This record gives sequence, C-alpha cells and structure tokens, in this order.
Amino acid sequence: MSDEFRLGLFTTIIRPEEKWLLAAAEARGIPIERYDDGEMTFGLEAPPRLPDVLLDRSVSHSRAVYAAWFFAHYGVPVVNPPEVIELAGDKIRTSLRLAERGVPTPRTVVALSPEAALKAVEEIGYPAVMKPAVGSWGRLMAKVDDASAAAQMIEHKSALGAPIHSIFYVQEYVPKPDRDLRVFVVGDEAVAAMYRRSSEWRTNAARGGSVEAAPLTPELVDLSLRAAKSVGGGVLAVDLMESPKGLVVHEVNPTPEFKALTGVTGVDIATKIVDYAVRAGRR
Repeated sequence: MSDEFRLGLFTTIIRPEEKWLLAAAEARGIPIERYDDGEMTFGLEAPPRLPDVLLDRSVSHSRAVYAAWFFAHYGVPVVNPPEVIELAGDKIRTSLRLAERGVPTPRTVVALSPEAALKAVEEIGYPAVMKPAVGSWGRLMAKVDDASAAAQMIEHKSALGAPIHSIFYVQEYVPKPDRDLRVFVVGDEAVAAMYRRSSEWRTNAARGGSVEAAPLTPELVDLSLRAAKSVGGGVLAVDLMESPKGLVVHEVNPTPEFKALTGVTGVDIATKIVDYAVRAGRR
C-alpha cells in the first residue's frame, strides 16, 4: 500500500488490542501516526499533518468523544464517528434507540433526581439493576433486592457528587443462565461471538468472568447487526442476554476490547478493524 495513506491511532495506553492493530497495519504496509490522549491539544484550526483515517481507542469516554469531534472537524474520518461514540457510550440513549428500532431490550426506567429514583426502582420491581448512564467493565452497577438496598445505592450515588450520578438508570433483572453473550460487529459483519460466564450476576471478562466461543447463529447475527445499526454502525461490541422470552440486547460498546474474544475464537479481529478503517478512509 502507498505510504501516502496514513492511519491514526488515538490511545490512552497500548494494550494487547492496540499492539495487534499496530501489527495488522504494519503487515499491510500502512504507516501509523500515534496520538496519546493525555498529551494532545486541539485547536479550532486543523493542524498541518493529519492521518487519512483515525482509529479512536481511548479508554476514556469523554476523551474519545471530544477527540472524535475534533478530528471530524478537521475532515478526518473517525472509527467510530463521534455521533456513534456519543450515543452508544450513553446507556440511556442507547436504550431509547434500541426501543425505537424495535430491538428487544430489558425494561428500563430513568429518574432524574434522587427523590424519584426509588420510584423508578419500584416501577421496575425487585430485583432490579441500577447502572451508571456512562461506564464500562461493570463498575458502579448494583443488583438491588429490596427497598433498603435501593435506598442505600441511591444515597451512595448521590454522595459521589458528579452530575452524571444524579441520573438514575434502572433496568429489570433478567433471569438468565450463568452467562451472557458478546458479539463483535465490524461494519456489516458479525465477526465473532463469545459466552461470558460467572457465578456472579455480572459476567464481564474484566471482572474475572470466564469466556468461551459462541456460535454465530442466524438469530444472533441478525439481532447484533440490528443493534449495531441502531446506534449508527461501525466497530462495536453488542452485549446480549438469554431471557426467558428470548435474546435481549442490553448494551452496545463503542470502543470495545477484543483480547478475550480473539483468544477464544482465533478470529483476527485487529486485521478486520484495520481493513474497515482503511475502507472508511478511502471513501
């Protein structure tokens, strides 16, 4: 490939995923421009040297969003685009979009104050799951089994002080097997899937859950692609649960990790992402 085409990689740290992305680009002869999200500054005027496309891999939602908006402002295609990162990174807006597009998702109620939060939980019924509107790795999530536990969680979130913690996002607890599903979507393709298992109700691999490859059934592919398209599409991880009424989508991750998924499936996800980014940069 011509050295005229350059791929930008915007990161917080270089994890195994970013090492694989760098190796995949190198294997294709694509020069890389690396950008550290803790060192960059952004002006309103475009800097003189820009990549042809940017892979946004910041682990910070706010940094990822604002960097994507600036690079898009400079005329650089971003994977994922800022609109997608912003929407999919907000669980409340994602729930709204999934519902609007007819994608099955857990019952959800949102309260905008601590005073209304307990009412939201009781509208859902016990047990219920309280989540932060923005966040990953299962942090600050709680399963509440009664009004006392819900009140304690509401008090805890209120004490954190940040405006985002004054918004209360409550979902029904889905009685599922000891596992959930993650499907990795790149553009119009569901490229790999895995089960995440845990004896705890949270199954995140980052919390120590075990993983194994899952078959990409027609139903799973269809639902995952519909969920991905509902937030704008791109490079996304779709998280699903097996409810008594069938599969439901509970989250769409706009800056997904894929170390565990690559390990259990053997799928070269990094190369698929690089190829997708190159296509996006050449449109």
